[in-house]
Amino acid sequence: MHARIHFINFARKFTFLSVLFLFPIQFLKLGFSGWQIGFILAIYAAAPLVVSFPTGWINDRLSIAGVIRGALLAQGLLLVLAAVTRQFPLMTAVFLLLGTANNVLDVSIQSLYYKDETAMDQNRKFGAYNFWMGFGPALGVIAGGALALAADFETVLVAFGGSTILVFLVVGSFDHQKFHAVSLVDYRRDIFRGKTMLFVVFLFILAMHWSVEGTVYSPFLQRNLGLGPFQTSAYIGGGLLFLAIAAVVVGKVRFDARLNKRLMLAGMFLSGASFILMTAVRPPIVSFLFRILHDASDGVMGVAIAVFTSRLFEKRTIGGSAGVVLSFQILGQMAGSLIFAPLGYRFGLQVPFIACGALLALNALFGALIFRRIEY
Repeated sequence: MHARIHFINFARKFTFLSVLFLFPIQFLKLGFSGWQIGFILAIYAAAPLVVSFPTGWINDRLSIAGVIRGALLAQGLLLVLAAVTRQFPLMTAVFLLLGTANNVLDVSIQSLYYKDETAMDQNRKFGAYNFWMGFGPALGVIAGGALALAADFETVLVAFGGSTILVFLVVGSFDHQKFHAVSLVDYRRDIFRGKTMLFVVFLFILAMHWSVEGTVYSPFLQRNLGLGPFQTSAYIGGGLLFLAIAAVVVGKVRFDARLNKRLMLAGMFLSGASFILMTAVRPPIVSFLFRILHDASDGVMGVAIAVFTSRLFEKRTIGGSAGVVLSFQILGQMAGSLIFAPLGYRFGLQVPFIACGALLALNALFGALIFRRIEY
């Protein structure tokens, strides 16, 4: 089962996140303003708010494999639709549905992996999971940039949309799925407790920096660092490759709760510091070195957070409970899109990186205070 999950994650991230990073450049070509770009990405981030918990609830009680197949088909068709969309209202609607489909996949696949009871070291298990989640977009962004040199962005969207539909066609069923009769009281007990709520605040602040990467990242590389289309893709993809490598390295470290907390906090602080430093230097190669540090730190942090989440909830309720936690991360991303995209396009594309980098560093200090008291 693990191999099939890794294949799905690699394939869907290869096709979708690769073009997601490049969409802001396409939006600028279509004449969209800074606030429109921020609004589209905020809608994309906000869409999952209404489906994260219901999807997790369905995963706990009814089905996982069927939901995954349906969301893959929807995502592929929507990428094709985005290729022919030119108007702001219709593009907003497409991104509303893309955000929904992507979130359904995130919740359902993580539910399947969280519920798996294979006896193995937790760091190794989630190190492999996060590697394929990072390796897919790393290669996908570079492939998307290379394809864009030979064809236009619309052609890339159609090609990647078709690839996602092919993944839908080859996904079979998953064996050994266990479903339970879970009540809303069970979820309320999971969520409304001190250690969960503190963890949620920590993740909300973390997620705000995702909005910067979705709204001003690629325009910053082109305008401020002077990179061409393929250089932009190589810069983004190269950094993500180190995110995947860092996940594998952490997976080789035997699980220890105290050590994992230290890794999570160190990753948060270094992620923030390097987010600032990558904008403070002009030579692209030096900026890229700090970007490598940022993505590698995110890779370390991602494994630690996944392990933490998997141990925070019971297996029978983890689909819905983790879906609620993900909703708060989405709120953080949405808030970041509404704040940092207009800020960047008005005052300078480096400003959101500096502001979010400082937030991440402060969040590491916040985490150092709260995680001393949180056991998992």
